[in-house]
Amino acid sequence: MRYAIGLLLLLLACADDRPEAPAYAAILYPTDNPPNAAAEYLGRRLFFDPLLSADGTISCASCHRPERAFTDGRPIAEGIGGLIGTRNTPGLTNIGYFHRPLFWDGRADNLEAQALHPIGTAHEMGGSWPAVLERLQADPTYVRAFQTAFGNGPIDSTLVGRALAQYQRSLVSRDSKYDRVRRGEASYTAAEALGHALFFDFGDDPNGPYAGLPTAECAHCHTPPHFSNERFENNGLDEADDLAAFPDAGRGAITGNPFDNGRFRTPGLRNVALTAPYMHDGRFGTLAEVVDHYATGGHYAENRSPNVHPLGLDAEQKAALVAFLHTLSDTAFVTESVIAAGAGAQVQ
Repeated sequence: MRYAIGLLLLLLACADDRPEAPAYAAILYPTDNPPNAAAEYLGRRLFFDPLLSADGTISCASCHRPERAFTDGRPIAEGIGGLIGTRNTPGLTNIGYFHRPLFWDGRADNLEAQALHPIGTAHEMGGSWPAVLERLQADPTYVRAFQTAFGNGPIDSTLVGRALAQYQRSLVSRDSKYDRVRRGEASYTAAEALGHALFFDFGDDPNGPYAGLPTAECAHCHTPPHFSNERFENNGLDEADDLAAFPDAGRGAITGNPFDNGRFRTPGLRNVALTAPYMHDGRFGTLAEVVDHYATGGHYAENRSPNVHPLGLDAEQKAALVAFLHTLSDTAFVTESVIAAGAGAQVQ
């Protein structure tokens, strides 16, 4: 136990020494869940503990695996007893910086609320809150951990959500090659530089070195530093002559607004090379397929994003975009997350 806790403290100290990416701001915490190291340790343990599932076989980390930047590598998430879910598992990289509604359809307002959904969902962890809370209350080590983090009140779902949110806010990636280039510590290859120029539409500058280069329209929706505008977009995945015809209504199922049908939350792209397959339904297995989709302009729907249209990219330019997307990988983040996960799971 002492080794695990010591390793956690060492990891946090090392994380504090890492250079900040220039554009990062402080994470904003809710007033009822301020920064809390003890709650973060507790949230880490809960995240990796199958005790939260109905039969003790899966944990949050079963779908959000650190080595895959907190995704699972499946087109569609698989839950308790092999039950297949409805959508692809979203990654958690830098999730603490996202302040608009979460999940592909935006059904959770914040991380505290998001953390509560999987435990009671039949095709995810399949549990019930009364049973989960009874198990936690029966474990003396959890009782002590909750008391250390939140005081001597009863363990309830609100505290579980707060602890899990604390851990998720610790998942900060800021040392990709993209970041090192911005800090002047590295240089792009020719292909990466071309991909960077395409991604940010440098061809729009008539006096710049990339004048006349096609625009790829990526940064309109995948806005740095976390490469998401946090909005809900229809990116042309499905043909829909009628807004009621989408196979998955997405945001529209939550808002009840037909114009939101087929719209899904724009995912962040940090560590995107590690999180295949892609899209809300995992239909694309590679980044090259994703780029091909956008290059063709996608499929018609009345509410398709105006940024999705035929791009006129050649094979070299498509490959360059993929090369740039690989510069968003942060191996230090992944390595530290895997080590911290192992240590956190041992804390008793």
